[in-house]
Amino acid sequence: MPHPFLDDVLQLHDAHDPPALGDGERRPTPDRDPRDDRVDLDSNPTKLIEIVAIGKQLLITRGSLTTFSIANDVAKYFAIIPAMFAVTYPGLATLNVMGLASPKSAILSAVIFNALVIVALIPLALRGVRYEPRSAAALLRRNLLLYGLGGVLAPFIGIKLIDLLVSRVVG
Repeated sequence: MPHPFLDDVLQLHDAHDPPALGDGERRPTPDRDPRDDRVDLDSNPTKLIEIVAIGKQLLITRGSLTTFSIANDVAKYFAIIPAMFAVTYPGLATLNVMGLASPKSAILSAVIFNALVIVALIPLALRGVRYEPRSAAALLRRNLLLYGLGGVLAPFIGIKLIDLLVSRVVG
């Protein structure tokens, strides 16, 4: 006795034959079935390899952006927190490793840097991180080095440079 799911799959496969249009084009219709968007693996099995590669690229991109974002936030806290509370708690002034000019310029510099980082990451998010067939350990090492370390170093450099400009303008 065949499985009911298998019967449904076989019926969908038979119903998937495209209509004969003469020019080989499929024209969209208002009552189009969403199952028509499926990938036909019977005619080109290498599509499955492409689908897997795209899935891996999406996962790697999401992981890389998340790694950068977390590292970036941690580094920004080293800029904002010591500057904000140094007046109230003088012991926190030792955590001001960046030597930012004032609490006002530190917060403004961090906000400006955050806006610039978001704009800079949009192309990466849209394009995606390039997928290269490597071992998981090699991919993790590369992405942690590039996006983790980059996410920590970029705010220290960026916020300090912006603080130098802001402190001259704001005073």
